[in-house]
Amino acid sequence: MSLYSGSNRLGHPRLGFSVSTKVGGAVVRNAVKRRLREASREWLDANPGETVDVVVVARPEAARAVFADLRDDLIALLATVAPLPVEDRGRTPG
Repeated sequence: MSLYSGSNRLGHPRLGFSVSTKVGGAVVRNAVKRRLREASREWLDANPGETVDVVVVARPEAARAVFADLRDDLIALLATVAPLPVEDRGRTPG
């Protein structure tokens, strides 16, 4: 899996999952997304105030992974996420 993150101003975290056709057919992709959503619940419950948007990109190995391994890998990736300061978009650079 890969992980991309950025700040948000919502006061709560958002997670999105990207699972390409390289992972498998529609049934397999949806199963991987369901497993990733369930695996991420622990992190979401523990970090309700994080102001971060996270996109998790699943790799083909995710379709064959045991749920416990998938959860452990995802939690380890999410542990590296730290919200970046949100830029003041109205300010001119310099």
